[in-house]
Amino acid sequence: MKLFSKRAWLAALGLGAALLAVACGGLRKAVAPMATSLEKSSCARGEVDTLLVMLPGAYSAPDEFAREGFVGAVRENRVAADVMLVDAHLGYFNDKTILDRLSADVVAPARSQGYRHIWFVGISLGGFGGMLYAQTHPGELAGLVTLAPYLGERTLGADIANAGGLARWNGPLVDPAASPPRTPNETQLWQWLRGYAGFTNAAGARPPLYLGYGVDDRFAFSNRLLANVLPPERVFTTEGGHDWPEWNRLWRRMLPTLPLPGCPG
Repeated sequence: MKLFSKRAWLAALGLGAALLAVACGGLRKAVAPMATSLEKSSCARGEVDTLLVMLPGAYSAPDEFAREGFVGAVRENRVAADVMLVDAHLGYFNDKTILDRLSADVVAPARSQGYRHIWFVGISLGGFGGMLYAQTHPGELAGLVTLAPYLGERTLGADIANAGGLARWNGPLVDPAASPPRTPNETQLWQWLRGYAGFTNAAGARPPLYLGYGVDDRFAFSNRLLANVLPPERVFTTEGGHDWPEWNRLWRRMLPTLPLPGCPG
């Protein structure tokens, strides 16, 4: 079977010009199993059955979640959840193994270790990957937090906007009886996201989706299209663009509103 070139695969998956420059600048090799590290809950006692899985952006390493205060914020808010930092870099998207590796190396082991509630927290490309996973693995995630998620080429977003928004967009319909594709593209992802506007033609249950982004973020145009079909209390914005200061502000505002368990006592 002929393999996709780097550029062809990114285009097929929907990772267009916004990420091609990253890929062509030196792509890290995907390895199996995917590297992960676990930050245990600071709760003094009690069993922890909730896991927050943090997926970095294309330019970021997973340890930046700790350095930039994301893990510390979980502890400061006394959330009874362990945190897993996942090295879900662009190489896994390039070789089309991102969904398999998240399933085999993150979710399945977490289930076997007793975690009953698994949340994905993804930034930029990580948010895109988290939504792809939720789309193709219905019912597995308890919730999904996306910060400035990449949502595909602006031309598709423009088509959705010109149709009057996601709720009015007559994109390709998906057969409810059909199995989700192994590697969905951005159009199929938007069709699935359309379900948050009340349309159920795309198969599968959807986890609660929380969205945050900077008003000057390079992905703000597409993020606003998604925000318009989400409950207002699940949408957060801040001044600024596509960087850690904005994401940190958003995370610290969003975290106390998430339906997560607190430390006992």
